[in-house]
Amino acid sequence: MNYLVELKLAHRPANQQEGIVFIEQLILPTLELCKKLEAQKKIVAGGPLSGAVALSLIVSADSAQELDDLITSLPVWPRMETTVTPLTTFDVRMRAVRARLEQLKTQGGDR
Repeated sequence: MNYLVELKLAHRPANQQEGIVFIEQLILPTLELCKKLEAQKKIVAGGPLSGAVALSLIVSADSAQELDDLITSLPVWPRMETTVTPLTTFDVRMRAVRARLEQLKTQGGDR
């Protein structure tokens, strides 16, 4: 299953030294790990947002636990506000919409 994972920085570093540590210990290792996860096809799309300290990723995971493990493995994760949205497929949505359409047509014929 695919998930839209959005991570946005919760609090900016307070000073220059914190900024250096933040970049060296959190940002760069997170970007390196994301590249590896992309090569492993765990991150299937997305990336860093331009002009922001944020990531928007499409993550492929077989379970909620696998997804949680992946997200929490990102070094920057403790400093981020994270939103996860489960995604369906176009085929699954089309089947649901067609079923709903048939239901509506059937209900309309009863009147």
